Amino acid sequence: MDNFIIRGGKQLNGEIKISGSKNAVLPILAATLLTGERCEITNVPELRDIRSTFELLNYLGKNCFFGYGDFVAEERGPLKLHAPYDLVRKMRASMLVAGPLLARFKKTVFSLPGGCSIGLRPIDIHLQAFKKLGAEISREKGNVVLTAKKLKAARVKFRFPSVGATENLMMCAALIEGRTVLENCAREPEIADLAAVLKKMGARIKGEGTATIEVAGTARLKGFKHSVMADRIETGTFMLACAAAGGRVRLSGVIPKTVDALTRHLRLAGVEVSVFKDAIGINSSGSRPRPVSIITRPYPGFPTDLQAPWMAFMSRARGLCSVNERIFENRFMHAAELGRLGADISVAGKKARIQGVETLLGAPVMASDLRAGAALVIAALVAGGKTLVRRIYHIDRGYEKFEDKLRRLGADIERVKN
Repeated sequence: MDNFIIRGGKQLNGEIKISGSKNAVLPILAATLLTGERCEITNVPELRDIRSTFELLNYLGKNCFFGYGDFVAEERGPLKLHAPYDLVRKMRASMLVAGPLLARFKKTVFSLPGGCSIGLRPIDIHLQAFKKLGAEISREKGNVVLTAKKLKAARVKFRFPSVGATENLMMCAALIEGRTVLENCAREPEIADLAAVLKKMGARIKGEGTATIEVAGTARLKGFKHSVMADRIETGTFMLACAAAGGRVRLSGVIPKTVDALTRHLRLAGVEVSVFKDAIGINSSGSRPRPVSIITRPYPGFPTDLQAPWMAFMSRARGLCSVNERIFENRFMHAAELGRLGADISVAGKKARIQGVETLLGAPVMASDLRAGAALVIAALVAGGKTLVRRIYHIDRGYEKFEDKLRRLGADIERVKN
């Protein structure tokens, strides 16, 4: 098992290019199951979650190639309809194959997915929506079975704007003739990227980026070529790393409007943020920021995936602030690990109270999930002495060449075997 050793106290300077979005590419990879034609995807990051999806698609019968930022999926025989536990347990996004398989073959069997420990993330939102489209739901031997004699276009209202459920139903509806209306949809930019792919495949979609999405499906979808959007969470993570450690960093290949909420909060904290057409500049002294409280909300609100990195940044604030987590019920496990570095954080329910401290000191810490791991790295960059970050396989799920990019900016970080 790999670990990071980080010696803090060095400012970050230079320029890096942001990778393609993990959260955008995963549903796009699942969408390749909607067609038997060749699909070509570029700007794909080299991540553990992408490798897991590669394994799952190959198991289901796709012939896939992945390397050097390119992902190609072809089909040379019949597909399997069962996504087994040994594959889907690795990540939650494996649930996204259900919609395409159900739409194309009128049956799919899958085990309940795994992935991380930040909350229950119930799949009942997906299942109830599939039921509205005509699917029948049963369970056998720990699996969920979805079948349908005929799927039909319908009006579906989500009880919560779930990103995964919105994506799953968009893909399913794209292969159902007629007009499906999805209400109370998630509005994340990654959904618009999926919509662009489905349009290339032959579906007619409007309303992506709003709470109501209309999908006019077709009986057959074709292959596509698509370049994945930039990762807004990686963008935000590096913005916060520079804000905390200090220095001048330029992030290229980004979509600035997708991190507007973070940009506003960083400026409130006293960080200089410059926005260009496809780049963002961060200029920070590295001194203690002004305390700024946040409330996580669905897009375009403050993203839950940047809550932990923000907490690391605020751990040295000049005063008291709070973090109110409104998305997931168990996303403060990093607070105790930040405390090992000297942060003063108390948690009560869905709210964390942060009393900023003057300095952090290096110590052994352990990542509990992907974004918690990024938070610990940010804290370690400003902590005095040496920090050992364990379980960095969580970080590898969502950040491409994380330590390489940080080293290019001047950080003292190395990957070591346990």
